[in-house]
Amino acid sequence: MNKKMDKIQPDSSGITFFIKFIYRVSSIRAPTTLFLGQVFSVELNSSRVTEAEVSRVGLRPVRDWRAFGLKGYPGFIFISNPFQPGTQHHWVRQCLKTYPQKPNVCNLDMHMSPTETEDIWGKSTESILKKNRSKREPKSLLEKLRWVTLGYHYDWNSKTYSPDHYTPFPSDLHSLSREVAAACGFHGFQAEAGILNYYFSDSSLGIHVDESELDHSRPLLSFSFGQAAVFLLGGTRREDPATPMFMRSGDIMVMSGDSRLLYHAVPCIVPAPADQPLPTCLMQQQQQQQQSPLQATDFQQPNHSSMLQEVPQEDWELCSRFLHTARVNMTVRQVLGEGQVFPAVEKVVDNSEGIVEGGRQKDGYHESEEEDVTAKRKRSDSGYDLGS
Repeated sequence: MNKKMDKIQPDSSGITFFIKFIYRVSSIRAPTTLFLGQVFSVELNSSRVTEAEVSRVGLRPVRDWRAFGLKGYPGFIFISNPFQPGTQHHWVRQCLKTYPQKPNVCNLDMHMSPTETEDIWGKSTESILKKNRSKREPKSLLEKLRWVTLGYHYDWNSKTYSPDHYTPFPSDLHSLSREVAAACGFHGFQAEAGILNYYFSDSSLGIHVDESELDHSRPLLSFSFGQAAVFLLGGTRREDPATPMFMRSGDIMVMSGDSRLLYHAVPCIVPAPADQPLPTCLMQQQQQQQQSPLQATDFQQPNHSSMLQEVPQEDWELCSRFLHTARVNMTVRQVLGEGQVFPAVEKVVDNSEGIVEGGRQKDGYHESEEEDVTAKRKRSDSGYDLGS
C-alpha cells in the first residue's frame, strides 16, 4: 500500500483538531487536501435533548459539544469526543465483554460451534493479561474478533437485513444513538441494527457505501474507541477524490442527507507512541480512579438513572491491554422507515471489500463494484473474500 502523510499544524481556532494529515492510498484516487476554509462549526439542537438524558448515557451537555461540518459534504457532522470523563470505559467493555455474547452474532460463529464462542471474554482473559507474552503464542478469541452484529443481523452474502434474523438491540446503545441523533436534528431515531468492527495494527476497512438499509433518510452513526484512525470520506462514485480526517477515541461521526450514501473507508489505524499506549482521554480516567473519593468525577458518584455500569479495575485492565494495539468502532443505523416492511429478497452471493490485515482480505462487509474475474477472490467460510 502506497502511503504519504504530511502533517498539518493546528491553528488557534481549534477547528483543525481532527485534520491531521493527507493520506494517499491506492484504493481511492487522489485524496484531497483539507483546507481550513472547508471546515465550519455546526450548531446542534440542544433544545431537543435534556442534560439528564445525555448524562444517562455518559455524554456532556449538548451545548458543550464541539461539532463540525465540511463544505461540499452536506449532512456530514463530526463531533469531537462528547463523552464525560470515564464513561468511554463502559462502552469499551460493552464492545469487548457484553455485545459479543449470544444471541448476538460474530465472525467466529462462522467456523466455530456455539459452545466454543460462548464467553469470549472469559476465555481470553488469561492470554491477554499474560506478561512477557510471546508474539508467537496463539491469539485469544477476543483478538480474533473482527465483527459483531446487533439487532437486525446483516447478511454478508446477500448484503441485506431480514426479519427472520433479529435479536433485541441493546437498550444502552439504543439510548446513546437516540440522543446523538436527536442532537443532530433527527428526533425519534430508532437504532435497529449495529455492526461493531475490531481493528488491529495491520487492519483497514475497504471503500464502501452503506446502502442496505431500506430507509436512507435516517442517519448513520459511528462511534470510535481506542487507537486513532484515518477516515476517508469520498463521493457518490468510487473514483471520486476522498477527504481524509483523523478520528480519536470518543469521536462520533454522523452521515445524513446527501452524505448518507457517500463512499468512505478506514485505510489504517494510527499506532500510539510507545510511552503512551492509550489515548489521553482513557489514561486520565485511569489516574482519576486511583485518586481519593473526594477527587472522583461526577460519573463515579452514584447516579441511579444512569444506563452505564461502573467498570471494575480488573475489567478495565483487560480492556486497556486490548486497546494498546486496537480500535473498536460501533456503527448504528435505522433499517426501516415509518410504515416500511421487509420485502421478499432473493439471496445473491457477491464479493465485497472489507477489513484487510497484512495485505489479506479479512472479515469485512462492504460493497465492491467494478470487479472483474481476476479481482475476485475465494470466499472464506466466514462469508468474506480472502486475498491470495
